[in-house]
This record gives sequence, structure tokens and C-alpha cells, in this order.
Amino acid sequence: MVSFDNTQTAFSDRTDRELNRAHLLFRLVGSPTLVKLGKLALNVALSLKLPVKGIIRSTVFNHFCGGEHITDCESTIERLHSSGVFTLLDYSAEGKETTADFEYAATETIAAIRMAHQDPRVPFSVFKPTGIIPYRLLAKKNAHSKLSEEEELEWKLAMERITMICEASKENNVPIFIDAEETWFQDAIDRLAEELMRKYNTEKAMVYNTIQLYRKDRLQYLKESFAQAQKDGYKLGVKLVRGAYMEKERERAKEQGYPSPIHESKADTDRDYDLALQFCIENHPHIHVLAGTHNEKSSKYLTELMAEKNLQATDAHIFFSQLYGMSDNISFNLASNKYNVVKYVPYGPVLEVMPYLIRRAEENTSIAGQTGRELSLIIKEKARRKAS
Repeated sequence: MVSFDNTQTAFSDRTDRELNRAHLLFRLVGSPTLVKLGKLALNVALSLKLPVKGIIRSTVFNHFCGGEHITDCESTIERLHSSGVFTLLDYSAEGKETTADFEYAATETIAAIRMAHQDPRVPFSVFKPTGIIPYRLLAKKNAHSKLSEEEELEWKLAMERITMICEASKENNVPIFIDAEETWFQDAIDRLAEELMRKYNTEKAMVYNTIQLYRKDRLQYLKESFAQAQKDGYKLGVKLVRGAYMEKERERAKEQGYPSPIHESKADTDRDYDLALQFCIENHPHIHVLAGTHNEKSSKYLTELMAEKNLQATDAHIFFSQLYGMSDNISFNLASNKYNVVKYVPYGPVLEVMPYLIRRAEENTSIAGQTGRELSLIIKEKARRKAS
């Protein structure tokens, strides 16, 4: 039976200095007021071009990111691997809107795929659709709106970038995850993911779609996706997450006067997430699943589902995943019990990764008990080290 209370295992790769830094960071993100003030102060500092990059790098960036470039991530990859944890490199520069930016993101993703092909410590790759496709095009496609001639050309170029990514994935035998986005983009992304899975997942899951279970309709969508995959003869690849845009989704629904797509309670989200895990294991090996979760109960539940079906911890169709710098008690204790665990390791220029880091801070403040649990484990480990 896996225990997530073993802090010696959880923080085995963290020095005392890094543990103290984590203690401070999680104390700060545990306060919604401090997070809001910090976000405001950061925006002001950046607009005034104040020299804050060094401060950001030595604190929040170094805790949650692998580096600014792929090559900077080597030490992080090795540290994780030494504890049996795999790495997924995620180019996390956000908010870009020029063709050059989109092309660079695609090139960076392909570079990560090629690196993964050479490195068994890195079994997957990933891309964020809005890093490859303009926001406005995704929104229009999502709404089934007609594109202008110029937009049709932009869409064609975006599809060429995605085809290049998927071809690189196929050639290098490195599965690729398509990240989820807000609801006003997601239907278009789902249609694209289904087309790609139909093309590339004939023998095994090379393309994975991401399903956010905080949405009221996603459990049903998972079931429909599997039925479609069975009908069309391809493997379904899914990354299951709870979701990352809750506040934005609810605010937009309120402003525009439509029902919120997000569950009213965390209990409803937890229920659907666990039902999604159950559905995937019931349909093993036809569904390849990566369970992206910082929830201990869901992580434990997945191990129980695997045991009930007599599946090995090392089953290649099932991976657990957490973000780098978070929930190490889950990641490292699962890995110590031989389960497949992969850490999402973001990288990119410090200031360009800031939207990602701010979202992580806001996410921590909105998840009841998340920051408190992280803090309690860090305090427990500091006390254990002091006593020993």
C-alpha cells in the first residue's frame, strides 16, 4: 500500500536550502491576498522595466521550472530520474501572438521530441494549442464561424505546424500531449485531437487529448471519445486533469449570462475525476491514460483500481503525473513503489514563463487544502532532518 506521508522519500532530492525556499513560497501562495498583491506588484515592476528577473529566477522560477532552455533542464531531469521519476519538458512561454512566435514554439516542441527520442528519462512531449494557433482563429473555429481568406491561410499554416509536430512524434516514437484550454477554444481543439488520433493512434496512443473533469460535460465526453475510437479503430490517449481555468470560466459565464460549465462544488469534480479513472481502467488496455493530479485520494484510488484488475505498477498504458515543484509526496512515493510517474517540467525565458507561474500560484490558492498540505509536509520534513 502506497503512503504519501513519507517525507524523507518525498523530499529526497531537495537540499535544506531548497526546502526552506519551498517553505517560504508555499506560505506566500497560501494567501489569496498576497498572491493578488504580488501579481499586481509584478505587473507594475515589469511595466517600469525594474530589474526583477534575478529575484524571480532565484525564487519561484527555480522552484517550479527546469530552466530557460532545454539544455538547462539536464540537472533537473537527472535529479528526478535518480528517484525513479520521468520528465516531460513543457515549453511554457505564453501570451505570444505573432507567426514568428508560433513557429518558434513549434520548433521548440520538435526539439523536445527529438531530445526525448535520445533520452529514456523523457518519455513524452507536449504542446499548448494557443502557443501554436492564434487565439482568435481557435475562437472562430470553436464557434463554427467562417474564416476570411487571410484567416484560412493562417489556419492552414497552423495546421502545418501541428502536422510537423505530430510527424516528429511518430518518427521519434515519442507520444505527444495536447494541453487543454478554456471552453471557448476547447471544442475546436477536441475536433483537432480526434482527427490526429484517428491518423496517428492506429497501433498505440501517440497523440493524447486532455480532459478537464471540473467541467460538467467531460465525463460524458470521455465516454463518447472512447466509443468513437472503438468505432473508428484507433487507440484513445487521454490525460485526465481537474482543470486550470476555474475562476476565468466562472467569471466569463457570469459576464456573458450563460450557465457556468464548471461544477458547482469540488466534490462534484472529485467524483467525476475518479469515475473517469475507473472508466479508463475498466477499458484497459484500449485507453492509454495519464492521470494528472495533485489529489492524494485520486492517486491512491488509481493504484487500487490497478490492483483490482491485477495490473502491474509498471504497466505502460498508465502514468501518474504532477507538476514540478508540487506534490512531491505523491510523485516520489509512487515512484518508490515502481509506478510510472512523470513530472511536468516547464521551461522557457523567465519573464515569458511568468503567466504560467502566476496561474500556478492562483491555482494553489483556489484549491482547498492544497497549500496547507504542502506546508505541513515541508514542516514535517524540516523537523525530521533537524531531529536526525
